[in-house]
Amino acid sequence: MDLTVREGELLAIVGPSGSGKSTLLHIVGTLDRPTAGTVHIAGHDVAALTDRRLSALRAQHVGFVFQAFHLVPGVSARDNVAEGLLYSGLPRSVRRRKAAEALDRVGLADRLHHKPHQLSGGQKQRVAIARAVVGEPALLLADEPTGALDSASGAAVMELLRDLNREGATIAVITHDTEIAGSLPREVRIRDGEVVADVRNPSSVPSVPSSVPSMAAGAEL
Repeated sequence: MDLTVREGELLAIVGPSGSGKSTLLHIVGTLDRPTAGTVHIAGHDVAALTDRRLSALRAQHVGFVFQAFHLVPGVSARDNVAEGLLYSGLPRSVRRRKAAEALDRVGLADRLHHKPHQLSGGQKQRVAIARAVVGEPALLLADEPTGALDSASGAAVMELLRDLNREGATIAVITHDTEIAGSLPREVRIRDGEVVADVRNPSSVPSVPSSVPSMAAGAEL
């Protein structure tokens, strides 16, 4: 599989269950190492890094949003987001300030002190997105970000991702939903671990890619 994502892009990686989406997510997100081929993140060859350096690369350059929100129960939205900076070396006061700024960015400035059980599903996903982007990663990987939401909340989350992309974030949405995939500027379709189509969707809201690659992968899945 050969795939390059350039800085500033917004794309969908779409395919049915068993197509290799999760494997690709794990490899691109440096959660797993490729058994063959190479993966470059922000100019770094993943295979050449020690586990410690790989963890540091992931913390600095990759943000994750999952279908399950993975918020800590009983902890405020601000502190859940601040957890995304836990390994940044920043003082707690700075982490909490940046978390508040990230929540404001996703439209939750009035929910800083709310705990997960006090938030709707759409609000929980917004908190998860704020946690993912608080460290300003080079790449945001959103794995079925609307899968646990109703249609209205899902549409709002997708619009938020578009807004973040317009602000400069590089975002890959992993999904089985062809409607979501077709609404994004670029659609990469995979099946049986291979890219079977890589198309531009002219009817979507365009992103503005830079000429500098932020992620490149060429691995056997």
